[in-house]
Amino acid sequence: MTFELYLSFVLVSLLVIAMPGPNILVIVSTSIAAGTKRGLQTVIGTSLAMVVQLAVAALGTTGLLVLLNNGLRWLKWAGVLYLLYLAITSFQQMVKARTDQPSGLGSFQRGFWVSLTNPKTILFFSAFLPQFVSGEENYLLQISILSASFWVLAVLIDSSYAVLSAKARWLFSSPRFQKIQNGLTGTLYLSASALLANSNRA
Repeated sequence: MTFELYLSFVLVSLLVIAMPGPNILVIVSTSIAAGTKRGLQTVIGTSLAMVVQLAVAALGTTGLLVLLNNGLRWLKWAGVLYLLYLAITSFQQMVKARTDQPSGLGSFQRGFWVSLTNPKTILFFSAFLPQFVSGEENYLLQISILSASFWVLAVLIDSSYAVLSAKARWLFSSPRFQKIQNGLTGTLYLSASALLANSNRA
């Protein structure tokens, strides 16, 4: 793998990671609702799930990936329903004019399950990473380097989303704007649910 090929991988990865999807929308909504600490705990959850996905994509055979795509569709829909539940909860809090702060464990679990319930990610990794692998060098070593690089970039970008989103909390700090905060959070969860629901449509 040449330096030019690796640099191309990094640039493409940055574009892919920065593009808002279910993970980023959940990170942003949690950060706006509960602050930087909870947002970063959500990032830990999404990042851990990504380690599992990268490992499966890097080491899995074609047959295993097809099985995952067909057999775990129910997991994706469980993720869609979970995001809908989070959206409904936020809208209910908007109506009742209150905000229930998520716990650290709750933030972590939210990020982990939202990330893990997107089987499209595994298939994306399995198709994306090999394009930057040279046939003349050790496959496993190259895949490990690419996977680790993608993961580090994802953690940095997702953490940036969490920190920047939390800085916008002051806009909703007064009780008068609690309804707006809950409504925004619910809308973000609803958007994430829609993105995940459409993630496997060909």
